[in-house]
Amino acid sequence: MAIEASFTIEQADFPLSAVFEQLTDVSIELDRVVPTGEAVVPYFWISADDTAKLTTDLSADLGINQVKVIDQLEKQMFVRIDWNLDYESILTAIVNTDITLLSGIGNNKQWTFEVRASEQQALSDFQTYCQEHNIPVELTELHAISSLKSDREYNLTDGQRKALVLAYSRGYFDSPRDATQGDLADELKITRQAVSSRLQRGIRRLVASTLVTPDE
Repeated sequence: MAIEASFTIEQADFPLSAVFEQLTDVSIELDRVVPTGEAVVPYFWISADDTAKLTTDLSADLGINQVKVIDQLEKQMFVRIDWNLDYESILTAIVNTDITLLSGIGNNKQWTFEVRASEQQALSDFQTYCQEHNIPVELTELHAISSLKSDREYNLTDGQRKALVLAYSRGYFDSPRDATQGDLADELKITRQAVSSRLQRGIRRLVASTLVTPDE
């Protein structure tokens, strides 16, 4: 059975720490692009109030061979990183075990990585690798991937499903939100109150169908 897990690691224990030393209120996020070739997580977005203040050559980090700025805006920088895999980090643990990296987000406190394993043993191998190479990861979430149910099994109406899927795809559930209920209402051609009702009822039914046991 496939398993997904979340791990955290202190910001200082992962390459790119120089970014956090120079910029305030900064976040770094793995770009969810699937690269061709053998590159390991090559693309990252660096977001801060003023990315121009980042002057350090990031390739000086022990875990990095080279950094190339692909694009730079006032508050975002898109970079390609050639990692030094001779330096042990969570990336080498991913490369040397049979798991898949789903996402990676860093802030001035810690990094959070989400991974997927086809079976429990692969995840155990990953944790063992980290322990043997003194990579201080902490498991924060673990769950098995269940098969997708139909809308009827979740007790969703067509309207609730459309509202929830649109809200997700437009970033309504993101923080900060990329869309408002008014935006969703305009696209669905219904009132904002109707959007609010469909989202509220739809989320309630999803929780009841997935998180609440019969005893509860």
